[in-house]
Amino acid sequence: AVCLDTYPPIFYMNDVSKSVIRIVHAYNKWANQTRAAYTFDAGPNAVLYTLDEYSVELGALMLHYYPAFGEQYMNNAEYYAKIQSHVLDATLLAETDKTGRTPHAQDVKMMYFTRSGPGPKVLDASQANLDPQTGMNTYQPK
Repeated sequence: AVCLDTYPPIFYMNDVSKSVIRIVHAYNKWANQTRAAYTFDAGPNAVLYTLDEYSVELGALMLHYYPAFGEQYMNNAEYYAKIQSHVLDATLLAETDKTGRTPHAQDVKMMYFTRSGPGPKVLDASQANLDPQTGMNTYQPK
């Protein structure tokens, strides 16, 4: 909202960004549940979140609408092979086609597949970077 309220307004998302949003919403509508979520970095780059059980389907869906061009399109060869061979449900494609997106190579320069880390951990005082009493940084470079 702040970006749009400035003058001139700042638009960090582009048409491809907006098409990713529409496809994710159509995907969730088709599934009748939230299977994917999105956020954006400080630019037009979408970051998609899903559970492991939907990762191949979602990747295949994105690959369908944003086809690969070149050998360095995907950072993970094993995952790339899985999404290339995954057959998307025809009713899913019918739903996502309603977004108006037609497959077009080179709109997305690269896709990355990663997993979440182990999550937060409780550290003992010897591993902490903050003093629990003051909240101040205790890090000392070696």
